[in-house]
Amino acid sequence: MKEIKGGITAAKGFKAASCAAGIKYQGRTDMAMVYSEVPCVSAGTFTSNVVKAACVQWDMNIVKANKPMQAVVINSGIANACTGQEGFDACEATAKGVEKALGVSFDSVAVASTGVIGMQLPVDKLVAGVVAMAPALDDSIEAGTAASKAIMTTDTVNKEIAVDFQVGGVTATLGGMSKGSGMIHPNMCTMLAFLGTDVAIEKSLLQKAVSEVVADSFNMITVDGDTSTNDTLLCMANGLAGNTTISSEGADYESFKEALTFVCTNLAKRMAADGEGASKLFEAKVVNAKSVADAKTLARAIVGSNLSKAAIFGCDANFGRFLCAMGYSGADFDQNDVELFFKSVNGELKVFDKGTPIVFDEDKALEIMKADAVTVYVDMHEGDAEATAWGCDLTYDYVKINADYRS
Repeated sequence: MKEIKGGITAAKGFKAASCAAGIKYQGRTDMAMVYSEVPCVSAGTFTSNVVKAACVQWDMNIVKANKPMQAVVINSGIANACTGQEGFDACEATAKGVEKALGVSFDSVAVASTGVIGMQLPVDKLVAGVVAMAPALDDSIEAGTAASKAIMTTDTVNKEIAVDFQVGGVTATLGGMSKGSGMIHPNMCTMLAFLGTDVAIEKSLLQKAVSEVVADSFNMITVDGDTSTNDTLLCMANGLAGNTTISSEGADYESFKEALTFVCTNLAKRMAADGEGASKLFEAKVVNAKSVADAKTLARAIVGSNLSKAAIFGCDANFGRFLCAMGYSGADFDQNDVELFFKSVNGELKVFDKGTPIVFDEDKALEIMKADAVTVYVDMHEGDAEATAWGCDLTYDYVKINADYRS
């Protein structure tokens, strides 16, 4: 497997387009379309929030009904959540606009929205956007990058990646893009992510791989503890790589899953690092825990604590905050077994040793924590399970951004 240049258009048969539809933002693109030249098998994971946006419910129906998927239309600015029947009508109108423009069945068109909750989408602008994008669909790297920028809301950078990998003696490709910066918390975290691959794989195995990989990537990031109404990850596989269809678990399946893991983990970490107002990536790695469940619980508690996040922002090696978060996480452990370290590109420093604080060099700790990415590394000494979670620091700008989000 190797990382290559590009994103959602990297795999054979995938095209993208974007436009400025004027849905909420002015002076920037705010709609994108992803299209496969042939119908795809699809898999998806969606928000665990009981309040699900209309577009989430629309996409869930397509994925669960085992229908082919051939296009996705995404808008930013308005979430189409808590919008009643009018919200569903907007989904259908968008999909039927694609049907008319591209000649594909409307029930093979997924839709996704991100932005302000409780506002109705301007259907006329959505349909006009579809009409504008259809003839502009292109398989270039530039078209994919433009699409990844059009779906941004409070993101400060676009997020895309692609890889080549070997399966069945041929080279296949997986590319993707995501957005997410705030209202991010596991199960699923707030995000939109779209993956396109030319590998041939049975739908049940595609869904299995996606569900398992999401659990260890996107579901292991948090920015602010809020789980969105709109979380959606869709993976489309069109089979144009020409490999023998992956129909059982084995070497080919593992090769695909390795590529999927790399792509999803990369996108997840980019989202955590780009948390609203963030100045650095905050990683927690828990090793030698009793179980994977405990390791995940502990790691997520560390990066999810507001006090921990504030300490990371202030470059304060206040290890008590991280131990405190572990203690209320729900995982059972003996504090007298725990070792805690701070790590970054600037070095590493042990600050807590099996129940006992260590007198450490404060200047060295400050140097470590000033890096753009800081890891709290915890050795539980109770088993052999491990997990990693990602978040960001909590800065003054987070409050500023969210205090006037609607405007």
